Amino acid sequence: MDKVTADLLLHAYRQGIFPMAETAASPDIFWVDPRHRGIIPLNDFHLPRKLAHTIRKAPFEVRIDSSFITVIEGCAASEQNKGRRETWINDQIITLYHQLFDDGYVHTVECWQQGRMVGGLYGVAIGGAFCGESMFHTVSDASKVALAYLVARLKTGGYCLLDTQFLTPHLSQFGAIEISRHDYKMRLQQALKINGDFYCLDTESPAGTISHFLTQTS
Repeated sequence: MDKVTADLLLHAYRQGIFPMAETAASPDIFWVDPRHRGIIPLNDFHLPRKLAHTIRKAPFEVRIDSSFITVIEGCAASEQNKGRRETWINDQIITLYHQLFDDGYVHTVECWQQGRMVGGLYGVAIGGAFCGESMFHTVSDASKVALAYLVARLKTGGYCLLDTQFLTPHLSQFGAIEISRHDYKMRLQQALKINGDFYCLDTESPAGTISHFLTQTS
C-alpha cells in the first residue's frame, strides 16, 4: 500500500471510507467501505431514563479535546478487553489520527473522575458530519455519558450526520439504525456542505442544559 497521509485519510472520509488494521502489531492498514452503515439520527437520539438520571447527578467532569492520546490508548485497550484477541488500532492509526487531532479534524469527549480519565470517545469531524471511531470506559456509564454529551454538542453545532460505522446492540439502545452504503454516501455529501461548529456548546454547560438537547427518554 502507498504511504497513507493525514490528507489521504481525510479524502477517504469524504468518500465514506475509513481505515482499520488487522492487529495492533500490523504495519499496515486497510480501507473499509461497508455495504451497510450504522448511524445515530441526531434528532432521534434516544436517552435511556437511567442515563438521564446519571447525567443529572454529574458524576464526571466532561472535557473536550484535552488528551487525545489517553483516549485512543483507552479505546485500544478496551477493544482487547471486549474479548477480541487484538485491537484494530495500530501505531499507524494512532499517528495519523493524532495528526488530524493537531489539525483540528479529530475531537474527543472525555469523562474524568478524581483527576483520572475513566471514559471517552474520539472521531473525525468534517463539515456537518462526525464519524465516530471508538469509545471506552473503565467506570460504569462513562462512555455513555460521553456519547450523550457528543450528541448534544453536535446538535448545538449544526451537525446533521453521526456515523457509527457499524450497528451494534449497544448503539441500538440510543436510536442507532443501519442504512445502505448508497443512502449513507448521499447523506454524507449533504453533510459535507455544512460547516459544523464543534465548540458551539459551552464546556461549562450544566447537565440540565445537556439533557435539554436530548429529549427522548424511556
